[in-house]
Amino acid sequence: MSILWMIGGFVLVLSPIIIIHELGHFTVAKRFGIRVEEFGLGFPPRAVKLFERDGTIYSLNWIPLGGFVRPAGEDDPDVPGGLAAASKTARFFTLSAGALFNFALAFIILWIAFLIGPPMLDDSQVAILNVVENSAAAQAGLQTDDIFVSVNGQPVAGDITFLQETVRGSNGSPLELVMERDGELLTIMATPTVTGEGEQQSAALGVSLGGVDLGQRNAMPPLAAAQESLGTMWRVVSLTVQAPAMLLSGELSPEEARPISVVGMSQIIGSQAESASTTGDWFGLLFFAGIISVALGFTNLLPLPALDGGRIMFVLLEAVRGKRIEPEREGFVHMVGMLLLLGLMVLLIVQDVINPIIPF
Repeated sequence: MSILWMIGGFVLVLSPIIIIHELGHFTVAKRFGIRVEEFGLGFPPRAVKLFERDGTIYSLNWIPLGGFVRPAGEDDPDVPGGLAAASKTARFFTLSAGALFNFALAFIILWIAFLIGPPMLDDSQVAILNVVENSAAAQAGLQTDDIFVSVNGQPVAGDITFLQETVRGSNGSPLELVMERDGELLTIMATPTVTGEGEQQSAALGVSLGGVDLGQRNAMPPLAAAQESLGTMWRVVSLTVQAPAMLLSGELSPEEARPISVVGMSQIIGSQAESASTTGDWFGLLFFAGIISVALGFTNLLPLPALDGGRIMFVLLEAVRGKRIEPEREGFVHMVGMLLLLGLMVLLIVQDVINPIIPF
């Protein structure tokens, strides 16, 4: 996967998901009569003021990282018509709307994906679905649709797990791969790329794997596709909640539970977009876009300072206490939370750059 695909995946897939989130806040704020000073596409600095309507500036900004909504009086209840001056009901629904719009978008995307259906695969044969550009696989000459016959003399058949464990445990030693390509057998030597250190060390060829595409789809009828879409969304939320306990119990490895930044998400989306452009199979791209939209919505509802969920928590506390927590204290909590959140984001970005999310 080239850097251009990664950037394209962010701009064309992740940015719209973020914009939909902000559009949720914007739409509901307007419904409740909350004054919105600016709705921007991209992040400042501002490139151009598109137009102004009902006191809201609509702008196009230079940094193509989604968008933003700037309500009046976000933390100051003394600003007339501002967010903080609105009723508890208005604030609750305005703050929740971004996540709800993400959930709605995820449902639609996943519904379309299941209507199309994933390609039907022959699981008795392991094939290469995509080769990462400049990876060990690309350097060795492996190609999309190559079928694994054996590795170091051991037959692969349909055992993806055996193949993955053999590559990851190779410690960077050359592997003798027997591949089937267009009906012919080829012997290829490939040296996996080693990433990580110590117990976290693993090796990868830089390919995504699957069964052999039989050229057919198990497309679902509309109602079944809708049910599967909802089921997938629920599984994402459930797994996110259970992940810490599963990590402690050993059900999930640190690598499987690894949080990723926008860089890691862009790598995944870029890889799927590149695969879709070459194979014409859009299921994978749509599926992962839906998953990311669910994850973004749910993460923002977590009761952490600076996130929507953290602000909602203060609204709920106000409802229980019968009076508002001092705006200065709430603002301070969100400011500290934002600094910690930005620090975490930087760490995750550095991690995804140093140790990128490379399939297999």
